[in-house]
Amino acid sequence: MQNTEAEERKPPDGVKGIVSLQLVLLVFAGGLILMLLVTTVAIGFVGFRDHMVQELENHANDGAVAVGLSLSNAIDGNDRVAASSLIDATFDSSRYLKIRYENIAKGFVIEREAALIPPGIPEWFVQLIKLPSDDFRKTAQVVRGWQQLGTVTVSSHPAQGYVVLWLVMRQLVFVALIIGAAALLLLWLILRRTLRALTNLEVQAHAISKRNFRARAPAAGTRELAKVTLAMNQMANDLGQLFEGQAKLIQHLRKINNEDSATGLVSRRAFYQRVRTEVDSKDIYQRGVIALIQLGEFGQFNHEHGRKQGDLVLRQIAEPIRAFVGQYPGSFAGRLNGAEFGIFLPGVTAVDGHFWLEELIRTLDGVYSDSATGLEVAVYAGVAVVTEASDVDSLRAACDEALLVARAGAVTRCVLHEADGPVANGPADWQALLVDAIDNERIMMLFQPLVRASDGQVRLYQVQSRLEVDGEWVPASVFLPMTERFRLMDRLDRLVLARVLKLLETHPDMNFGMTIGSSAVADAAFREHLQSELTSAGALARRLWFNVPEAAVYHHRSDVGALVGMLRRIGGRLIVDRFGVGGAPFSYLRNLSFQALRIDASFIRHVDSIPDNRFYVESIVPIAHSRGVEVFVAGVETAAEWHELVKLGIDGGTGYHLARPVEQL
Repeated sequence: MQNTEAEERKPPDGVKGIVSLQLVLLVFAGGLILMLLVTTVAIGFVGFRDHMVQELENHANDGAVAVGLSLSNAIDGNDRVAASSLIDATFDSSRYLKIRYENIAKGFVIEREAALIPPGIPEWFVQLIKLPSDDFRKTAQVVRGWQQLGTVTVSSHPAQGYVVLWLVMRQLVFVALIIGAAALLLLWLILRRTLRALTNLEVQAHAISKRNFRARAPAAGTRELAKVTLAMNQMANDLGQLFEGQAKLIQHLRKINNEDSATGLVSRRAFYQRVRTEVDSKDIYQRGVIALIQLGEFGQFNHEHGRKQGDLVLRQIAEPIRAFVGQYPGSFAGRLNGAEFGIFLPGVTAVDGHFWLEELIRTLDGVYSDSATGLEVAVYAGVAVVTEASDVDSLRAACDEALLVARAGAVTRCVLHEADGPVANGPADWQALLVDAIDNERIMMLFQPLVRASDGQVRLYQVQSRLEVDGEWVPASVFLPMTERFRLMDRLDRLVLARVLKLLETHPDMNFGMTIGSSAVADAAFREHLQSELTSAGALARRLWFNVPEAAVYHHRSDVGALVGMLRRIGGRLIVDRFGVGGAPFSYLRNLSFQALRIDASFIRHVDSIPDNRFYVESIVPIAHSRGVEVFVAGVETAAEWHELVKLGIDGGTGYHLARPVEQL
């Protein structure tokens, strides 16, 4: 699946809160740089401190000698006043902490002492370096001839040392901070450039985990990371090719099992399997018609023109049939055998279906006649009505009877099998009835739980609509084909959307799913309306799932892509519905960002006993899960089917075995 780059860059839940490699390296290298700088500053500072102590000791010694010589020779050391004047003059230089002269001969003491802490220097700094002031005390003798007059003791003042050391320390710290900051910045730039390859690999790994194998990491700057990048890119290539090959294989097997190779319509087995699913539905409102179409004299045509030309005619006949069923959502057609085709129209009445099929038969007759020039050819059709008591065998028999009647005339003809059916409305009547029902909001909603396979709990409620048409509440299988035909689907979907948004407000603990019709998906105005409503709904939109038929993905790929992009931005979720019968290639699994798919009921019917159905589901589940897509199923009718589906790994399903639709939640 494709995701935004922001989503791909999000770390998995299991690694939230763990520091990044870049931060670890920065902290480690920064710690080493800090330790180195602190050590360098400390060593330099201690060396300078020792030098300063030595200088102060020398200064004290010189001062003591100078004062002692002055008292011994220059003045009379026994003269108290003269000695005091000399000591005052020396002390006033502010370079001495203490000067003490003790005269032994006369018995007097002269002493001068200053404060220890110099002004402007923090006390904590003084206490930290603590210059040894006792080492700065030096003593000299005062003598006259051979007579000792006394001793003079001089202590150098450490103030100048503190001032110089304070300035030196600030300069060292400032230089260390500049160097450390520059080193860290340079280290950060180097790590950022070097580890960018790891970030790219992380993005690529998240993309692969989201099954986006097209993401490629650019070449790395170091040899080791370049090797890892090359290996990751090669792995993405291999996984992408593996997935594409697996998808193509499943698509090919599906074609072999479910498509006629000559015409591209569904095969006989697949056609009757889908008919059986439709007529065996427990929906008591189910109705529709089935038709068998036969090309007269096709055997003779093959004999005269060859099988290759006969296959060409079959393909030409298949084109208008394919176009015909494309006009009626939910309908399908298949090639049964030889020159016989089948068409199923769900939700239509007998007369309506007969009328439309007559138009198709006339079109086919024109195509067949143009191809079989020189032969008297005809197209025959037998039509049977689906009733509550119908099954596949009875419908086939009824069509055969009607087909025999049609062939008896030897001219192009469409015959309706005589059976009691519902009263028909013409196209104009249907359109008027539907418009009236939608305008007056005569709509009822039912809710069918989609049950999780893991614990049996309700994952979401699928919204099913009923319209009151001509005094009768009819299900979607009846009115949807006509609604799509008359381009009323967007109006109906707007009405359903408004009601579902209200349900999200009143049921804050529930998720809901609603179906968007093919014509609504292709309507830009409806998509704009949907975006506006979901944006206004805010967080409520995250609890709303939208079902889009796979046929819409096939026929309106760009419109579905626009819808998917809008839902991804807003937070809505998308389910590809009726998966397997829409004709879309598996490649859209890789190109569209949807959250789930729901396999069509025709593949679920008797999945416990039909190997082809079981193989199909078994093949789809791992492919979808590998793309981060959940797999739901529709039409689970028996416990054996559900048990088999759970074993195959599906995520959830709907069906009368699991839960019937309810009117109230």
